[in-house]
Amino acid sequence: MALGATHLSLALCLMALIVLVKADFDGKKEPINNILEQNSEMLTQDFCIFAAVGSVVAEAIARERRMGASLIRLFFHDCFVDGCDAGILLDDIPGRFQGEKTSPPNNNSVRGYQVIDQAKQRIKTMCPGAAVSCADILALAARDSVAMLGGIPYPVSLGRRDARTANFTGALTQLPAPFDDLNVQLKKFSDKGMSAREMVALVGSHTVGFARCVTLCDDRNINPAMKSTLKCGCPVSNNNTNLVPLDLMTPDFFDKFYYEDLIRNQGLLFSDQVLMGSTATANVVRTYNSNPALFLREFNDAMIKMGNLPPSRGVQLEIRNVCSKVNGNSIADM
Repeated sequence: MALGATHLSLALCLMALIVLVKADFDGKKEPINNILEQNSEMLTQDFCIFAAVGSVVAEAIARERRMGASLIRLFFHDCFVDGCDAGILLDDIPGRFQGEKTSPPNNNSVRGYQVIDQAKQRIKTMCPGAAVSCADILALAARDSVAMLGGIPYPVSLGRRDARTANFTGALTQLPAPFDDLNVQLKKFSDKGMSAREMVALVGSHTVGFARCVTLCDDRNINPAMKSTLKCGCPVSNNNTNLVPLDLMTPDFFDKFYYEDLIRNQGLLFSDQVLMGSTATANVVRTYNSNPALFLREFNDAMIKMGNLPPSRGVQLEIRNVCSKVNGNSIADM
């Protein structure tokens, strides 16, 4: 991957935040993409890519702050299934191909696809000739979301490629589930080369996450201590869209209060609260709660490591023109 772009990546994230804050403070309504397009000739190609993605993410979060959490989750769900290959973005082809979008962990749950599509289009408009994969856009969008929700920006290298396939079953078996006990979670993270400490850091992203009532009404998924406080009106239908924050105190900000909830036995998901069931993971929870700066640094390190998970061996790779479908021949023809 092109490591030389990482310092520009950090600068871009700060620039996008400054532009967004200044526009709001001054009461200006001019879209960020207009500001950037007026100066696009001053940008290197990589910096132009960072600017294009950052502007789309900033606009999306300004419209709906929850979208930042959704983009972080979208990136996680992509990388944890056969590496960071944008497989999660591929649409199903009825009767011919079933991808990850409609696999149970993702179906009617994972969101933010349209933001990635918008970022891809803005790159084409602002940065003609730039070759950037949808997998890279996912990585940049997640990083920008972390920073814009209150975390620390971190370097993201470019150079990922998009898979010409996806793994419906892999989404079922490789992704952590809300009903997973601690040993199952540790095994799933270990399979990706992640330590127990890195696992505790990464699940800290639940500080800006939400859970659907349809998930929480399943007794397997909820911390039993929180069941009596749940205001979901269980049972609910699969079409129910009501949400409950995973961080009870500051659900819109990337901070350490998710860990404080766990220490008080107020983690919402079963899979979250079981982190306190082992001395090793519980000690990391307590460390991050008492040292928020350390959490932010180690979360970033774990995100960088996860963002470098390679695609499965033998999978054909490309840079997709449209993130939801492969280039040229259909998947079924390959």
